[in-house]
Formats: sequence, structure tokens, C-alpha cells
Amino acid sequence: MKPKVILNAAMTLDGKIATQTGSSEISGQEDILRGHRLRKEMDAIMVGINTVLADDPRLTVHKISSNPEDNPLRVVVDSKARTPPKYRILNPEAPTIIAVSQEASRDKIKALEDDSKAEVIICGDKQVDLNCLMDELGNKGIKTLMLEGGSTLNYSMLSAGLVNEIRVCIAPMIAGGAEAKTLVDGKGVDYMKDAFRLKLKKSYNLGEDLIVEYEVL
Repeated sequence: MKPKVILNAAMTLDGKIATQTGSSEISGQEDILRGHRLRKEMDAIMVGINTVLADDPRLTVHKISSNPEDNPLRVVVDSKARTPPKYRILNPEAPTIIAVSQEASRDKIKALEDDSKAEVIICGDKQVDLNCLMDELGNKGIKTLMLEGGSTLNYSMLSAGLVNEIRVCIAPMIAGGAEAKTLVDGKGVDYMKDAFRLKLKKSYNLGEDLIVEYEVL
């Protein structure tokens, strides 16, 4: 069984998750705490390599009261094994899986396994096969996964039919920028009739932000 995947993100009113320079301070304090409460409920949390390189995230539960065992398994989609062994996502606070493709350098894989004690899973030829990865995680007993991906990974997961829910914080700000990242980028669909369809489950105010929760149909 593949894990249930919840895509969680914060965006501006015009759908940006970061400016063209990478600035992504969008959520209010209440939404930051909401995100950490959600992390605490999840078996795993997943990001792409671009998020790792841009933000050097810990991906742990540290903004609310928690114990070490509350930290979810960390998963990085990293086709070419570019994760720097000294980055915080590989610290000992929680276990980490690096998902790579067959094109990943064996030397880089060995460095990740030896230096940081990460588990490396090979799925796919040139890019990580996300269906394969979800199957592997399911086999490891991962039942729930929080997707904190960037716009490319979000699109790839939606395209593969692997996202079950979407929870978005909409902040009262507009960023603009043709080169600024949106919630979902990637190739996109050609016609609106092919857009990913959603069903609204819940919406509520949280501080100055609006939280919307959808089921992916």
C-alpha cells in the first residue's frame, strides 16, 4: 500500500511559494505551528533536492513541544545524489532516505551512506520513479507522508496520481514575478478540462492567513 500523501504549502494570493530570488517567508506564526503539528502526525516528510539546496532544511518537529521520536522519516527526491553530506537534512535528529536514479554516481551514493548514514533507494533510470518510491515507502510501513515539495516535485506527484490531499495557507500578500515559483509548475496541462480536480473539505482563518484543505479527486 502506498502512503497517503498530503501536499502542504504556503503561498501568496497570486499563487507564489517564493519570489524570483528564492525568498519564501510567507506563513504567519500560527501557520508555521500548524505545519509542525502536521509533521508530528506524519510517518514521513518529503522534499525535492532543489528545496534542500536552497533552504538546507531540518524537516523536524521543532516549533512545538515534541520528543525525538515525533520526528518523521525524512525523504529527499534526488535523482543524481546531489545532497551535500553535511546538510542538516542528514543530521542525526531523524532518519533520512535519499531516493536516487540509476544515473546517480556510485561515489556520491557511497558518501551519503558512509558519511551521513542515510539510506539510499534507487528507483528509476534517469529520474526518480515516484510510483516506485511510494511503493518502497509503503513496504517500510510508511502510511502517511507530508509533501513539502517545491513546484516541480508538486507537479510530478500530482501528475503521477500520488497526492491524496492538499492543504494550503494563503497569505494576504501578492508577490508577482514571471520567474517566481508557483505552487505547481512543471509542464502543466494544455487544456483546463485536464486540470487536476479537487473537492473542498474545509477552509478557515488562521491569524491573518486563510487555510484551505482539498481532497484530490
